[in-house]
Amino acid sequence: MTQEGKLDFGDVRWGSVEWTNLATLYLRACESRSSRTILGDDAAAEAVDRIDYDWAKMRRYMQPWANQWLVALRAATLDDWSADFLGRHPNAVVLHLGCGMDTRAFRLHPPQDVQWFDVDQPKVIELRRKLYDDRDGYRMIGSSVTDPGWLDETPADRPALIVAEGLLMYLHEDEVRALIKRLTDRFSNGELLFDTLSPAGPRLSKVFSKGIVTWGIRDVRELERWSPRLRFLEQTAALANYTRIPSAPLRLLYRLMSATSARNYDVLNRFAF
Repeated sequence: MTQEGKLDFGDVRWGSVEWTNLATLYLRACESRSSRTILGDDAAAEAVDRIDYDWAKMRRYMQPWANQWLVALRAATLDDWSADFLGRHPNAVVLHLGCGMDTRAFRLHPPQDVQWFDVDQPKVIELRRKLYDDRDGYRMIGSSVTDPGWLDETPADRPALIVAEGLLMYLHEDEVRALIKRLTDRFSNGELLFDTLSPAGPRLSKVFSKGIVTWGIRDVRELERWSPRLRFLEQTAALANYTRIPSAPLRLLYRLMSATSARNYDVLNRFAF
């Protein structure tokens, strides 16, 4: 039975794409309630409070005490880069690709002239619309990012900030190439922020996650050869700021990981075009 005043998400199948989006939302909400936050995603906490779901089961499975920090560290770096761009381009168009249930559009408080588009698969956007509505300056688009048609719904006459968090590794290389070309062809200038896995990602995925990870790359500067318009700006490991984690045992674990090749498994990348 749905709790009174709550949004019923009970039909989200355990292990589905939509469930994965809820799991990430839940981890960010948990982190926002910690004594020393890294991301402090209050919008995620508010969303979880509005949703009727088996959060107790989610907690047992996701183990937020351990897993919330990497999610927060990755999102915080991308938020910092995004805020820097929007500070310099307060009339930008933002494309948040593979947005899932992420609340970046709300926690960044973008300037009022920004046009923000959250893009994801139709079923994900259908679920997202239970929580949020389109409004001036903010729209949701239900489409696969590999479908070229959705880009026609976005203005092309302003600088573009394109964020793809936890997305490109689930596409094939030819799809990544085609997507980047469409994006850089449409906009005259902007920045592209995204994370990548090493070539070990697809190999490990075949063993542990049914091969859902299909693309990894060793040297992300290779993208400059894919598109001459792209210019590499910076890269950082997803766990680079592990010293901000309040748990001493977890800081030690991440420190040990950072001293090995594991630090390059998941990295965040920033390009201009």
